[in-house]
Amino acid sequence: MSVIDPKAAVGTAPTALTPRLRLVLLLLLASQFMLAVDFSILNVALPVIGEGLGFSLGSLQWIATSFALCAAGFTLLFGRVADLFGRRRLFLGGLVLLGVASLVGGLAQSPEVLIAARVGQGLATAAVTPAGLSLLTTSFPEGPLRQKALGLNGALMSAGFTAGAILGGLLTDLLSWRWAFFLNVPVVLAVLIVAPTVIRESRPAARPKLDLPGAVSVTLGLLAVVLGLTRAGETGWGSADALLPLAAGVALLLVFSVVERRTAAPLVPLDVLGRRSVAWGNVAGLIAFLTETSLVFLLTLYLQEVLGFSPLAAGLSFGVLGIGTVVGGSTASRVIGRFGSRRTLIAGGILQTLSTVALLGLGDDRAWMGLLLVATFAGGVGNMLVIVGFMVTATSGLADHEQGLATGLATMTQQVGITMGTPIMSTVATAGMTGGGAAAVLGGLKVAIAVNAAVVLLGTLTSAVFLRDERSRAS
Repeated sequence: MSVIDPKAAVGTAPTALTPRLRLVLLLLLASQFMLAVDFSILNVALPVIGEGLGFSLGSLQWIATSFALCAAGFTLLFGRVADLFGRRRLFLGGLVLLGVASLVGGLAQSPEVLIAARVGQGLATAAVTPAGLSLLTTSFPEGPLRQKALGLNGALMSAGFTAGAILGGLLTDLLSWRWAFFLNVPVVLAVLIVAPTVIRESRPAARPKLDLPGAVSVTLGLLAVVLGLTRAGETGWGSADALLPLAAGVALLLVFSVVERRTAAPLVPLDVLGRRSVAWGNVAGLIAFLTETSLVFLLTLYLQEVLGFSPLAAGLSFGVLGIGTVVGGSTASRVIGRFGSRRTLIAGGILQTLSTVALLGLGDDRAWMGLLLVATFAGGVGNMLVIVGFMVTATSGLADHEQGLATGLATMTQQVGITMGTPIMSTVATAGMTGGGAAAVLGGLKVAIAVNAAVVLLGTLTSAVFLRDERSRAS
């Protein structure tokens, strides 16, 4: 086992991908893509699953909520655990859990077993995502190769969200919703067979104590916040079902901040959170995930409720957005290398803002599909520039022994942003709908799209004002 020196110098990055590094990159990207697919692959199939297993209408949402709760609530804890006990160990252990949970989910014959499988998948996602990202950042030290790796990772993650919706529809129509679970099993087995031989273990030479009070308070706090956000999307922001867990979550996170100030070995050192690159980089990432995932939700409503598309046709319409994210992710490293991560964040934010504003021109017939496709493609490029810029910014300037923490924070930002976006924009859209019919739906959606664009612009301004204009250092 190789132990990473906490003071590993920036500037030791290799100048070209070796065969081993190519295989490491392939394995890590495959696992991240698979996890991204899991977020959305069951959305289209929910009614079919409910009918087949006997879910009540009210309990059906727990198929998605149980996964989101665990994926967001435990990610910061597992990111730190990866730093302390070994990133490869947690990565491989999380994959084993994912494979077992996916097999159980595919074979489930009752709602209780399926929910337990989704909890297992969520916990596996919370472990594998930050562990995989920290393995990526420690395998590719700061420099052009890390930027390229993060760009590809971001592109495949965003493409995975889109691919999940499309795959979910295809598998449900052609085979069975159970294949949405079974699909993970051979991928997990392939990664588990190859990964131990090419991915090296990394962890500090001296292992500090785990901050248990901090771990408990932040995990429970995040669980409560995510539960409140998901309940707000279902019962309204003024309901007790939403307000009580949100209030409890905020209180627990305040307790966490007090604990971190007083403990000798904090789960999240405050000096790390106090760095501009970490704090404002994560703000940019939160807004990027919140706005783009919620925009997909709004446009799904537009395609189905206004234009009359089927769920599968609506999912396929986002293929152009997926292409845009791949283009943005594959070019982001070169843009960052030339202009720096701050300018990339600003440029990507401006492009995403303009693309979202363009969607305000959508009308109530299918002749407007051209505008939607062009705008979503350009918005996908801009959004991916922001996401890769955020990942580079939020993980740069930190020693290897802090990379699990940094990637855990970044993953938490991603999960919370994804969870927040839809209930917020759903509320805005509903409030903007006056009257009935497709025209009212379109009016409410345009209000929400305008708010979405304003939030993107706000995120761009925070990057411009609060981040330093530093060029990425090449090795």
